[in-house]
Amino acid sequence: MTVHIGSHAIGDDQPVYVIGEIGLNHNGSVEIAKQLIDVAADAGAQAVKFQKRTPEISTPEHMKNTPRSTPWGDMTYLEYRYRVEFDRDQYLEIGAYANSKGLDWFASPWDVPSVDFLEDLDVVAFKIASASVTDIEMLDAIAKTGKPVILSTGMSTIDEIDAAVARFDREKLILLHATSTYPLPPEEANLRMIRTLKDRYAGVPVGYSGHEPGLQISIAAVALGAVAVERHITLDRTMWGSDHAASLEPHGLRNLVRDIRVIEKAMGDGVKRVFPGEEAPKSKLRRVGA
Repeated sequence: MTVHIGSHAIGDDQPVYVIGEIGLNHNGSVEIAKQLIDVAADAGAQAVKFQKRTPEISTPEHMKNTPRSTPWGDMTYLEYRYRVEFDRDQYLEIGAYANSKGLDWFASPWDVPSVDFLEDLDVVAFKIASASVTDIEMLDAIAKTGKPVILSTGMSTIDEIDAAVARFDREKLILLHATSTYPLPPEEANLRMIRTLKDRYAGVPVGYSGHEPGLQISIAAVALGAVAVERHITLDRTMWGSDHAASLEPHGLRNLVRDIRVIEKAMGDGVKRVFPGEEAPKSKLRRVGA
């Protein structure tokens, strides 16, 4: 099955769809967001993704008044969440900038009003974060838009994934295998889940959302059949913020996209043949003919 997002087709016979997850790594700055869009475009990614929250709804009650030290001074966690949110005009600006760079852009809503906010901006797709897999009210709001959906499966049981998948039109659904450990240690990557998801949800494209510090696991995911790869990106992993340390810097994203394209070419079609490059060694080295 092939799912279309923007001008891109995503599926087993298509180029891997690479998503630069900007998330909150813009730290509330439109200028940093634009620089990260440049990073994704320059690396050859196809999309950038943000996160959209209505802080008073999406912030857990026990976290709202938790003190947080930030570059803007000490504040509550709820105040911090407001500080890093973009408003409508800012999203229009960064969305137009992403489009001007040839990138799809969309976001993960964390509550129903954020779904409405993004739908008003006519995003090309919705991304569901692993933390939201069990938010059935929000999933139903997204399903009603009729837009393509990318669903991450971290921190979820198979039963929870089943319940989430059941809310959507499978012809517009992409699943991403994920483990929501930041940063991700190799022993928790569980890449064989890519095949498990492909087999369980037959026909639904399956990709990978990674939080590991390097490139190897994401590259292996492509070799195992991932049709999309999402990675957090940052200008500098030492920047302030919770996701920067598990993000790829510009050179890392460039190398990842480069290596993904090499792996795509190397996968082949599984049909055994003698390639043109083998003919000369064959004539020189094979003593006994068939």
